[in-house]
Amino acid sequence: MAGSTSFRESLLTRLNMMQPTRSQLEGFLASHPPRLTSGIKELINLLHERKIPVYLVTGGIDVIVHPVADLLNIPRSHVFANRLKFYLHGEYAGFDETAPTSNSGGKRAVVQSLKDRFPYQRLIMIGDGATDLEAHPPADTFIGFGGNVLREPVRQKSPWFVMSCDELIEEMKNEPIKER
Repeated sequence: MAGSTSFRESLLTRLNMMQPTRSQLEGFLASHPPRLTSGIKELINLLHERKIPVYLVTGGIDVIVHPVADLLNIPRSHVFANRLKFYLHGEYAGFDETAPTSNSGGKRAVVQSLKDRFPYQRLIMIGDGATDLEAHPPADTFIGFGGNVLREPVRQKSPWFVMSCDELIEEMKNEPIKER
């Protein structure tokens, strides 16, 4: 984020204004099932077939991201997102301020944590936003993605930029993904 307000302060302000309840979120999910980006299921399946761990790292809300992870067969333990807290009857009680994704630089912190905990030969971050790009380094490389929204600064700063999942699928079919 640019400006003087941190991501956490902005998230706190927005959530306090909205005061989402558990039943509102359940209703939203029922009326707005996840829509996947074209080719993402095939790409993730290819990564799973190759035994390549996949993580979702987002500044979004976990209960909204979990159905996407489920559709892609990504374990919920591989989802790093913001967690809302609710009182016993479902009223909004705040969010987990210890989640790294609730703070500026949170994606970078998650990537560093993954590199510290696991002996990955190469960790690649794929994303469409500035906060995704900020995670490189510590990510070994970054692939900018413009298939949903094209952000010109991300395109310009990405070591590798693609407009569709099909480009990544084709690259993987031809050879393992290499740093570019």
